[in-house]
Amino acid sequence: MRSIELFAGAGGLAIAGSKAGLKHTAAIEWDRNACDTMRLNKSCRRSFVRHAEIIEDDVRRIDFREYRGEVEIVTGGPPCQPFSIGGKHRSFNDDRDMFPQAVRAVREIQPAAFVFENVKGLLRSSFANYFSYCTLQLRYPNIRRNGDEEWVDHLARLEEYHTSGPKRGLQYNLVYQLLNAANFGVPQRRERVFIVGIRADHGLKFSFPTATHDEDRLLYDKWVSGLYWEEHRLDAPSTPPALLKRRLARISMELPEFMLPRWRTVRDAISDLPTIEVGARCPRTPNHFFNPGARSYPGHTGSPYDQPAKTLKAGDHGVPGGENTLQLEDGSVRYFSVRECARLQTFPDNWVLEGSWTESMRQLGNAVPVNLACAVLKRLAKQLNQVPVT
Repeated sequence: MRSIELFAGAGGLAIAGSKAGLKHTAAIEWDRNACDTMRLNKSCRRSFVRHAEIIEDDVRRIDFREYRGEVEIVTGGPPCQPFSIGGKHRSFNDDRDMFPQAVRAVREIQPAAFVFENVKGLLRSSFANYFSYCTLQLRYPNIRRNGDEEWVDHLARLEEYHTSGPKRGLQYNLVYQLLNAANFGVPQRRERVFIVGIRADHGLKFSFPTATHDEDRLLYDKWVSGLYWEEHRLDAPSTPPALLKRRLARISMELPEFMLPRWRTVRDAISDLPTIEVGARCPRTPNHFFNPGARSYPGHTGSPYDQPAKTLKAGDHGVPGGENTLQLEDGSVRYFSVRECARLQTFPDNWVLEGSWTESMRQLGNAVPVNLACAVLKRLAKQLNQVPVT
């Protein structure tokens, strides 16, 4: 099944799509460092982008009509800064809002389905009207905004159309859900909104995948069975945190054989990587080297070894100090290496990031976790493969 990816970034969604069985016709991205990353990996014949045309351009200049009939799925992560909790919250007044371009791509390509993902800030109550506007445009992409029409007036027209009875023409059945990456085997607490649309004339059903990993199982393996510490050849702490006692009492009464696999931790993800030290590099492990200057400060502390990492961030002006650091046993912190961050985003080890340390970290901070996106795309591909796509 052929796809095209918009706002491709460092390739997280492209890798996920390939793992789900999609063949990428093209990947479009304006940032040179991110395109360099994809071009490098394509030159190394990484299967995830082997057949994709890497297009370094502003998506606003792309004529998507040439892809109509050539691709079945449109995917992408429209730039999230306008909706990010860490951003400036300008939403529809921000020229970085690329949802209108995502809608245009759907209108011009008319794919069988689309998948767009974004930060959880998109669901903030202060953005409720604009999020409704985005989803209604995706449901009815041919109901276009007229010239200099205000978005609220366009929203009103879309609402009237949506409630006016039976429809004809291009339309999509759409669902969305906020998913936590930790529930899908990603060693990071990272929540992303996924919007999935299926062309209405296909008559297909879709529901989001259910969790494959469980926080309670991690707590059980740490504080009831002790298996977590045994696997890492560590002495178990003498007592669990006091705040967990009531929860652990409940968990210990459940039958562990019916639990899902446990949440993965930072230690699960990176403990087998070589130790990095000041001034040292690991030539056999790409993107794995020490970067100095890490510090924590109130409200921004490092990720503990034995929990999923905190949400990695890209930052408007370089990498944030606290969130992209590892909290060491002595209480100090150090920056995660680029390779460690790639592990925390479930990128494959042979996927090499191009650009400076800051640029590589920004690529990863903006990326969707591979395993999370793969779960959604596998579910969608399974449904679409039930009928011929035209």
